[in-house]
Amino acid sequence: MKKILFIGVLLVAIIIAYVFISDKKEVFSTPETDKRIEYQVSEIKKLLNRNSNYNKRIAFLIDMKIPSGKNRFFVYDLKENKIIDKGLVAHDSGSETGIKGKLKFSNVPNSLSTSLGKYYVGNHYNGKFGKAYKLYGLDATNNNAFKRDIVFHYYYDVPYKEKDGYICNSFGCPMVNKKYFERIAKIIDNSESDILLNIYY
Repeated sequence: MKKILFIGVLLVAIIIAYVFISDKKEVFSTPETDKRIEYQVSEIKKLLNRNSNYNKRIAFLIDMKIPSGKNRFFVYDLKENKIIDKGLVAHDSGSETGIKGKLKFSNVPNSLSTSLGKYYVGNHYNGKFGKAYKLYGLDATNNNAFKRDIVFHYYYDVPYKEKDGYICNSFGCPMVNKKYFERIAKIIDNSESDILLNIYY
């Protein structure tokens, strides 16, 4: 009897822990966030209809409205219409305004700012941060990306798990934790065509 009671209590504890963790993970899955994702995905699909050179299955989304301490880099399955992975991503020091939660953006060289818009992920190379991927801007708001040396890379100071508040800044590049980077790199390296990345606000 005691054994059955213990197992029952243990199962209840596991269910409560799972619900708590799930709630924490989805804290920014609000109607506004979902609406922004839906709109940005529709914009990506329009681009794919005009240009078949890009990956039609997977796209990357970065929602800059979400605080940097929360998951806001999304791997999106365009066929199943759902997020299949997510992680933290740092934005750039030049995007800070001094007001928490309010960012500014620039395409100007040496601005150290995030540039909004659609990119495609190019070839990887090994630089001072290790493996990194070149990013090519496709919009007027980010067409200086290559000239500005904007790349996708990892950095040891970016945490893997969500936290309250904000994380470190980069100098212009979308920057993630190494563990998360390795998962994304596997997707990029296994793709036969370039993957689109959309940074929006």
